[in-house]
Amino acid sequence: MRIGYGYDVHRLIPDRKLILGGVEIPFHSGLLGHSDADVVIHAIIDAILGALARGDIGQHFPDTNPEYKNISSRILLSKISSLISESNMRIENVDTTICAQEPKLTLYIKEMRSNLAKDLQTDIDNISIKATTEEGLGISGSQKGISATAVVLLNPA
Repeated sequence: MRIGYGYDVHRLIPDRKLILGGVEIPFHSGLLGHSDADVVIHAIIDAILGALARGDIGQHFPDTNPEYKNISSRILLSKISSLISESNMRIENVDTTICAQEPKLTLYIKEMRSNLAKDLQTDIDNISIKATTEEGLGISGSQKGISATAVVLLNPA
């Protein structure tokens, strides 16, 4: 059994799409980043890499590489997913929390879970996503950004 933890945060800016868990969410702002800045997927990638002791997202997909400019994080997740099978492991559980004051995310969580299950080649029942606010505190509470944390449990295949 291997456990990994991931965290990501990006600043909200106007005139950019908001992508979370591979879902485009209608909102007046999006997240600033080299890729699509999907904090959900980035946190999960770091959790997987942590469980595999394979570094972090920046080592695998550096923001200095133009190949990754505006790339969908789902493509990055699919590449990382192959490392799981190469390591003779399988996803047992992914548990993710999104911190966002706005927008409300309840309507999008099922689609996020479905995207992640597909990209990780696992059952949707192995994917948990929760959303919370910081009650007006912190980066997300002040609506300056959105963050996500993830814990991943891998077991031998």
